Amino acid sequence: MRRHYLDNIRWITVALVVFYHVIYIYNGVATFGVVGPFQEKQYQDAVLYILYPWFMLLLFIVAGISSRLFLEKHTVKEFIRSRSRKLLVPSTIGVFVLGWAQGYISMQISNAFEQMPDNIPKVVMYFIMTMSGIGVLWFAQLLWLFSMILAFIKKFEKGKLYSLCSKANIAVVLLLIIPVYLSGLVLNAPVITVYRFGFYGMGFFLGYFVFAHEEVIDRIVKIRFILSAAAVILGAVNLVLNFGKNYAEPPVLNGVITVAYAYIMCLAIFAMAKSYGNKTTKVSSFMSQRSFGLYVFHYLTMSAAAYLLNKYSQTPAILCYLIVLIAAYFGGLLMYEIISRIPIIRWCVLGIKKEKPKKAIADK
Repeated sequence: MRRHYLDNIRWITVALVVFYHVIYIYNGVATFGVVGPFQEKQYQDAVLYILYPWFMLLLFIVAGISSRLFLEKHTVKEFIRSRSRKLLVPSTIGVFVLGWAQGYISMQISNAFEQMPDNIPKVVMYFIMTMSGIGVLWFAQLLWLFSMILAFIKKFEKGKLYSLCSKANIAVVLLLIIPVYLSGLVLNAPVITVYRFGFYGMGFFLGYFVFAHEEVIDRIVKIRFILSAAAVILGAVNLVLNFGKNYAEPPVLNGVITVAYAYIMCLAIFAMAKSYGNKTTKVSSFMSQRSFGLYVFHYLTMSAAAYLLNKYSQTPAILCYLIVLIAAYFGGLLMYEIISRIPIIRWCVLGIKKEKPKKAIADK
């Protein structure tokens, strides 16, 4: 049976990522590549402290679980082929096809063009814009790397570790917070802080070996209300202690309270989703099919709207948020609907392979 609660966690989390970016583009704390704040102190920035610690960790855990489910029905070679097409192609070839557009907007927002010599060759400028336009595709790059490491491990791990992890009780699951915390202290990129190889890698492999077991999820379901209350308390403490500090960099990013909040929140979400969200609706089905497309395209349409509003208007803050929100959700989905229908381009940007004719499928 399909685990619908995983689909729901995935698309709802992506929707929250989009909302986070709408607030982020105008925040006054983590100021890299943003339009800038409306005023010195913005209480709406609290959204960033509430969401940022856990939502990408959650997506990597879900990706680990999904990898396990895929490998139960496919070979390692099929896994490598599938993940390379869906993750590596969009985050490499796709960047050269469409990344320049995001790079152009990002460089306009940060006034990068004004700081560059006028005699830079156009080809060099294209590559600079392309590299500046990787944006949200860092997630696909890391996920592909973890998937390849998993494919290598799969050759030697014959299921013993996976079987052992099925016995993890509530105490063991809670104690896993220790390796999660320690992983956040290592293998972090020095400048681009989103590349947290240790932290997100731990999430991915915990998803594969531990949380892919339904019996483990069923055990944490029994304490779902305790986990939810603990997550709320830890989130509140994290917000009070760190509001006004740069939440996207150490020491806040890998602090004990921040990591504890992230991990417990992930557990609470799994427990509540399994209990109340293990079903599908027309809305969830629609969003599940388009969540990756929304993730890929939303930042381009959102940042373009924010840049244009900032440069050519004096729109009130509340309207800026509203317009940028619409541009992010509806613009991102519209771009997906367009790009997903264009042959070759859809393979480059979204990893969507050419559909076989119905007659050929019927003949098989």
